[in-house]
Amino acid sequence: MPSTHKQEKPWDTDDIDKWNVDAFTPEDNKSGTFTEESSFATLFPKYREVYLKEAWPLITRSLSAHHIGCTLDLIEGSMSVRTTRKTYDPAAILNARDLIKLLSRSVPAPQAIKILDDGVAVDIIKIRNLVNNKERFVKRRQRILGPNGSTLKALELLTNCYILVQGNTVSAMGPFRGLKEVRRVVEDCMANIHPIYHIKEMMIKRELANDPELKHENWDRFLPHFKKRTLSKRKKPYKVTDKTKKPYTPFPPPQEKSKVDLQIESGEYFLRKQAKERAVKERREEKQREKQAEKKASRTKEFVPPVEKGDGVEKKKKKRQREKEDGQEGAEKTERKKKKKKREHPKA
Repeated sequence: MPSTHKQEKPWDTDDIDKWNVDAFTPEDNKSGTFTEESSFATLFPKYREVYLKEAWPLITRSLSAHHIGCTLDLIEGSMSVRTTRKTYDPAAILNARDLIKLLSRSVPAPQAIKILDDGVAVDIIKIRNLVNNKERFVKRRQRILGPNGSTLKALELLTNCYILVQGNTVSAMGPFRGLKEVRRVVEDCMANIHPIYHIKEMMIKRELANDPELKHENWDRFLPHFKKRTLSKRKKPYKVTDKTKKPYTPFPPPQEKSKVDLQIESGEYFLRKQAKERAVKERREEKQREKQAEKKASRTKEFVPPVEKGDGVEKKKKKRQREKEDGQEGAEKTERKKKKKKREHPKA
């Protein structure tokens, strides 16, 4: 049998896009209307109520073009979509489901409506359960946005996707290849790999794809390979052994005494079980008393009035002054007594 693999195919030309998906028309649905109604519903937060109420006419018009019915329940806080008798595209209801999901996650209505077009998909990435610590999660989520949203804008330009970071999720809209890149960047960012590395890699890949000579070659030699650096501090051991050089002795070090040997030396080994328990209890109570005394001293320390420096110095000065004055008065008295004696008993 002759091979059909290498036969000429005049209809297969280079201008044909083999990956193109043709639009689904009513003629393609040969089975007719659906036998059962399919419906999806989702809840939305309270703060989205006013916006959804204003944008609902636009959403209704967009869904009616695909023959999909929709309802907005403000009492329950829910949105629902359903198929009708005129619906011919089975994928339309799935796109409508994604539409209400995006609307509940704060995506603007004009942007969310683009999900109804062919070639546009949606990916909602849950990021909260990827990081345990709340502070670390907030910091890493901020890395996706970057300073003034520059990192997010670069990702959108390189992946041709719309990305919205909202709460514990990241909503992305665009082609399938771009969504795959967005998911990889977001998950790696939550695993402490900065998005700038992926952005550099994507920029290089885009340049290489435009080069016709390197288009079909291996690009590993052009892509950057970043080494992982451990910046965490070295853990210090709990018990630091003494590593100072000691004088050399030919004799081995003395054997450490075991627990039993220590008990024999203290006499605890020969005590009865009750006496041992009593001794342990006494030691524990003594430690508790010491701790209580330390705590009491630290508490009362705050209420002890501080000693003022000026008081003691001034008292000493006053005492010295008094002593000096007393000395001067005593000297004057003795001089007066001497003069008086001389007048009373003059020399013969």
